[in-house]
Amino acid sequence: MIIVSNRGPVSYTPGDGHRTAERGKGGLVTALSGLAGHLEDAVWICAALTEEDGVVSREHDGAAFVLDVDGRQSGLQLRMLELDPEAQHKFYAIIANPLLWFIQHYLWDLSRTPDITTREIDAFDNGYVPVNARFATAVAEEVEARGGRATVMVHDYHFYLVGGRVRARCPDVLLHHFVHIPWPHPDAWRILPPKMREAIFNGLLGNDVVAFHSERYARNFVLGCHELGLIVDLKSLRVDLGDRSVVARWYPISVDPTQIESTAKTGNVAEHVQRLTANRREHLILRVDRADLSKNILRGFRAFDILLDDHPELAGRITFLALIQPSRQDVTEYVDYLEDIRRVVADVNLKHGTPDWQPIELNLEGGFDQAVAAYRLFDVLMVNAIFDGMNLVAKEAVLVNENDGVLALSENTGAYEELGAFAVTLHPFDVQQQADALFAALTMERSERRDRRMACAAVVRENSVAKWLHEQMLDLRQLDRVEPPER
Repeated sequence: MIIVSNRGPVSYTPGDGHRTAERGKGGLVTALSGLAGHLEDAVWICAALTEEDGVVSREHDGAAFVLDVDGRQSGLQLRMLELDPEAQHKFYAIIANPLLWFIQHYLWDLSRTPDITTREIDAFDNGYVPVNARFATAVAEEVEARGGRATVMVHDYHFYLVGGRVRARCPDVLLHHFVHIPWPHPDAWRILPPKMREAIFNGLLGNDVVAFHSERYARNFVLGCHELGLIVDLKSLRVDLGDRSVVARWYPISVDPTQIESTAKTGNVAEHVQRLTANRREHLILRVDRADLSKNILRGFRAFDILLDDHPELAGRITFLALIQPSRQDVTEYVDYLEDIRRVVADVNLKHGTPDWQPIELNLEGGFDQAVAAYRLFDVLMVNAIFDGMNLVAKEAVLVNENDGVLALSENTGAYEELGAFAVTLHPFDVQQQADALFAALTMERSERRDRRMACAAVVRENSVAKWLHEQMLDLRQLDRVEPPER
């Protein structure tokens, strides 16, 4: 198994006489780390994102090495690719984020943005294309080192061109590309010039399987292929390419329940729980997110503002704890969004706060242990994303919560297909509805809260990351007799 993603399972930083390997950030890395734990022979190819990552890569001559975690060899091999800084910037900060990300999350204000200029064309030709080519070469080298046959799982929107390039060099390889963010309807792709959108679709069609989190996104992909004039079967979600076919599938990703539950019991998490408990009020609303426009953070705070307007009896009795991780600060839209978050928090706290009570506690520096501690304590977890491929925060939190917490979940998340029946539904653009839903969750009978949380947790345990991998491997087995791992 060869895994490909932009971020890797660890990120290295130098220290006083020793090097620190920190867990990679983001929901995708969380899921793939759980996936890798179920594989006996895996190579993970990722970008060297820090200076120390580059040092580690050079120490191994750019080749794969056995990953050492906390002094123990994990059995997973890691290959970190150093990229040309200018090409990496164009690839990531101009094309992948924000251009593709915004298209796929329906975030562009089309009356004003985006403008496709020579800057974007150059970034695609001299950033996105060569970085994809570099990764494709690394994948092909790993495949050829295994006799030309391997199973390759490429992940996300950074690497839409990899499949086609690997296919051309290694025709017998099994290629599987998983898109972890929404796949929009075909018209959304018309934002891009034909050259760019056709390259994206043709690159993906180099794979045997193109996978998504929901059936809706898989269908949108096949419909996009139909728009290109290809022969498709909407019932089986298949695209025919003459001598071979590509199938679109959906597999809702999850977490490793054992891993997250073990983390919740650690001493570091317990220390955070003690501090949070000492400072909490009667009610605790929680959100844990990256500072990404798709997460709908501003409307969440505005809904909380309305909640306090509508229910003044909550004054002094409730805290909205927002653990927000700054994201993509090399992209102007994200820098502006983080400032907007600070401004809205300040406005709400000025309007409703008192000398000894701030309604919103914004934390931009907390780590994973603090987030897990907050998972254990919340009364309501707010996940009101505009669109989200899955949202693993919702799945992590319901596993370890000890307070019969209620999941308030956007209907536009992938997680809603699995957990929506047991959550309080949020309509992401209706702030009054969100305020009312928060109040309903806060005042729900304890027994109903408990039943809902336990039902959510049961779904997550049943549909674990091991099952996610197992079902994909079953489908690949039908294509190439690949034996699925044990669940």
